[in-house]
Amino acid sequence: QVQLVESGGGLVQPGGSLRLSCAASGSILSIYVMGWYRQVLGKQRELVATILSNMNTDYADSVKGRFTISRDNARNTVYLRMNSLLPEDTAVYYCNARIATMSGAMDYWGKGTLVTVSS
Repeated sequence: QVQLVESGGGLVQPGGSLRLSCAASGSILSIYVMGWYRQVLGKQRELVATILSNMNTDYADSVKGRFTISRDNARNTVYLRMNSLLPEDTAVYYCNARIATMSGAMDYWGKGTLVTVSS
């Protein structure tokens, strides 16, 4: 079985920084795209950033210039560095990855980590 486990969420003041981590484990053959999504209660989950195995990245317009996604392929881990945080960044952040196993390739999700930006 494959698991994604996020860490690094918490409470931070506006203008502050946090780094989220997400580690994939299990019977993994390869990981294609990894990404971060976020969801506010009552709203749809939205894309924050993605990173391909070749390190190409993509960001939502709302986080460009403030957030940086990176990954360590040797550790099957993806990171999200969040700077200049705003109250509207408050959400549950979910890790996502498209992972190939002996059963084929499919999308996996973590359980989420809460980020609260408040003074």
